Amino acid sequence: MIGQVSSPEWVTDVVSAYDQVLSEMFWFVAGFGIVYLVGQIVLIPFLTRVVRSRNRNNPTIETATETYLRVVLIGFATLTGIIAAGYGRILSESAVVIAAITFALGIAGQQVFGSLISGMFLVADPDFNVGDWIEWPGGNGTIEAVDFRVTRVQPPNNETVSIPNTELTNNSIKRPYGRSRYRITEQVYVAYDEDTERALMELQQIAINYEAILGDPAPTARIVELGENAITVQAEFWIEDPARSDIVTARSDFRRSVKRHFDEEDITLAPPSAQLLSGKIDVTDGKTESPTSNSE
Repeated sequence: MIGQVSSPEWVTDVVSAYDQVLSEMFWFVAGFGIVYLVGQIVLIPFLTRVVRSRNRNNPTIETATETYLRVVLIGFATLTGIIAAGYGRILSESAVVIAAITFALGIAGQQVFGSLISGMFLVADPDFNVGDWIEWPGGNGTIEAVDFRVTRVQPPNNETVSIPNTELTNNSIKRPYGRSRYRITEQVYVAYDEDTERALMELQQIAINYEAILGDPAPTARIVELGENAITVQAEFWIEDPARSDIVTARSDFRRSVKRHFDEEDITLAPPSAQLLSGKIDVTDGKTESPTSNSE
């Protein structure tokens, strides 16, 4: 018959402590998981659909709403898990704990919260939307998404650039294609011996006949400068829906049309600046003396 062996008291204390830790961990995971799953499966999709129905054709608010709701959900689920684990009274009664948490969040999350607030301002800006082309001091590109910490922008080379939201709110942002129309200005240099009036009329007519250019406002042509070697004439015209148009292609096509049409009409574009040299060279006893020359 084997006698009953009693466990030492310290073993019982260790097992009891582990039981308490495991129990608290279980209730924390259970509270966090239930709130997070319900919010992720039910609440966020529902609120996202509501925002989408009230803000059609505005993916900026839709994506930002989903991002910020997920952040709020994680914070609420964490708080629920802490309360379910039995630490709610400690958080509510201990000023030291609250102060420590506040200090840690203030130090570690200063930039994160700054980016969050900046992102909220960007989302609330009606002139800052997904799909817009923007220019900022660090580059340019099309907005893809406004996230919790950064804004993702696609530059012309098809990369993806993540820009801190604070950088966009602290610097000036330019939207060159922010309206339904965009004005293009092109300059041409015409020789002085050409009929400038005829060059202006032909330049304006080229713009009128170009299909991509709007008729209202009508294209214009004017003289902007009497330069040292040429007369600068300028054409101004408008194109529609610049967000979808290739501005570089439109400029190139217009310049090709100007060159081809001016060649057909025998209108000379400004030649390179010319210099006339005059003088003489004297050779004496196999030595060349420095020439005297004048330049014009």
